[in-house]
Amino acid sequence: MNYVNDLRKYLKDEIDVINNLDLESINSVMNVFNKARVDGKQIYICGNGGSAATASHFASDFNKGVSANLEKKYKFECLSDNVPMMMAVANDISYDEIFREPLKNKMKAGDIFVGISGSGNSRNVINAMEYAKKQGGVTVAIVGYDGGKLKNMADYCIHININNMQIAEDLHMVVDHLMMYTFCHSE
Repeated sequence: MNYVNDLRKYLKDEIDVINNLDLESINSVMNVFNKARVDGKQIYICGNGGSAATASHFASDFNKGVSANLEKKYKFECLSDNVPMMMAVANDISYDEIFREPLKNKMKAGDIFVGISGSGNSRNVINAMEYAKKQGGVTVAIVGYDGGKLKNMADYCIHININNMQIAEDLHMVVDHLMMYTFCHSE
C-alpha cells in the first residue's frame, strides 16, 4: 500500500487550518491566563480522551515550563488527571458529572475554567462550564468542528474550525505550545 497521497492531504488540511488560526482569540485567552496568574487565581482545565491528554499537557507546561522563571506562578489543575475521583463520580452519580463534582469543592469567583472538546458538545465539560459560570468563573472553550455548545457558552473561545478530530486535537496541542513558547520568549 502507498499512503503518501493520504498523508499529503492530511498535512495540507492541517497547514490550511494553521494558516487560518484566529490569533486574536489565542491572544485574548493568553491575557486571561496571565491575569489569573497575576491575581493568584486557579485555572481548572479538563477534557475527555485526547482532550484529557491535552488538558494535562497544558497544566504541565504552564505549571512548570511557563512558570519556571516567574516569581508569581501559574496555578493550573487538570481535572482529568484525578482518575479515582472521576471513576467514583461516574460510578456513584454519572459520567456527565465527573468534572462538575470536583469543582463544587474548589471553584471560586474569578477562577478560570477551560474546557477542551473536539466537538464542543461533551456533556461533562458543558456541565462543568455551566457550574463555573454560576460561581462567577471566567470560562474558556478550546474546540473543533463547528464549536458545538461550548463555543457559544464560553466567555472566550479558541475554535479550530475543521471537521476532523485528529487535526483539531493536533492543533489544540499546537495552541498550548504556541502560548508556552510566546510566554517564555516575550519581552
